[in-house]
Amino acid sequence: MTHTVTTPAAPPGPGRPRTPDPRRRPRATARRRELGAAGALMTPFFALLVAVFLIPVGAAVWLSFFGANEPGLGFGPEHTVFVGLRDYAAVLTDPTFLGGLGVVALYAVIYIPVIVVASLALALLLDSGAAKLRSWAQLGLFLPHAVPGIIAAVIWLYLYTPGISPVVALFAQGGISVDFLGVHTVVPSIVNIAVWSNLGYNMVVFYAALQAVPREVVEASVMDGAGSVRTAVRIKTPLIRPSIVLVAMFTLIGTLQLFTEPMLIGQSTPTISHRFSPSMYIYDAAFSRDNYGLAAAASVVLLAVTIALSYGVTRWTNRAAASGDAA
Repeated sequence: MTHTVTTPAAPPGPGRPRTPDPRRRPRATARRRELGAAGALMTPFFALLVAVFLIPVGAAVWLSFFGANEPGLGFGPEHTVFVGLRDYAAVLTDPTFLGGLGVVALYAVIYIPVIVVASLALALLLDSGAAKLRSWAQLGLFLPHAVPGIIAAVIWLYLYTPGISPVVALFAQGGISVDFLGVHTVVPSIVNIAVWSNLGYNMVVFYAALQAVPREVVEASVMDGAGSVRTAVRIKTPLIRPSIVLVAMFTLIGTLQLFTEPMLIGQSTPTISHRFSPSMYIYDAAFSRDNYGLAAAASVVLLAVTIALSYGVTRWTNRAAASGDAA
């Protein structure tokens, strides 16, 4: 009788080649395909990021360290010299630039809460079903956003200007004197233009987020005895908190870039100077004073402020969300 003895394969040692596992080949191939597909999809994004953001930012930073000097008594061609942080020091000590930051801060304090609360309230109203002709209401609220900002500013400038404004004339007939372009009212007037233009867009964002809220959650709150207002405030609003944060973030970034409305309104009132906001300061430095180094330095400072505020809002919302989940 013959016995067959099976000898187990010796484990691979330092001098023996490791036999490749055939099961790993499909996994590696699938992994490479996934990486290739992700790279192909992300390439346009990174190309645009480099072309429209990184290169301009790098050029602005480079330009901010150089300035044009005239030789002698001003005769002869200008030549570019390295000035270091001179332009940054000029920007950060210029009271007009700091005043522009203060104006933007006041504008943000008024505008951001108004636009977020109003657009969220309208979205909750439409989502509740209480509003009639919901599609027409959405269209009517969204139409102002389709109007370009410069045209919207011209329309409201007509409504703000005394002597030609029917709104001012109507108030005057009632014995009320209103100066929409006064020192204390010009910022709220600009806020009104921005709210009129962007209310419908933000409402659509919130309404789309509300449509993703599970209906069974809303029905459960109703069965527990919660009214429509309580359901909207305590149930729906916390569930769309990421959308609220996103809208607030984009609104903050747009607020720091305030330019179109005060630029046009400033043509009709001395209340708004050529350096009313940081963006107007940059425009004036570059195209009125031909000081591109100063304009570049102001742009970099404004970018740094925007990044810092955006990072702060993100960290604050993340901590608030974490504390809420823990509670």
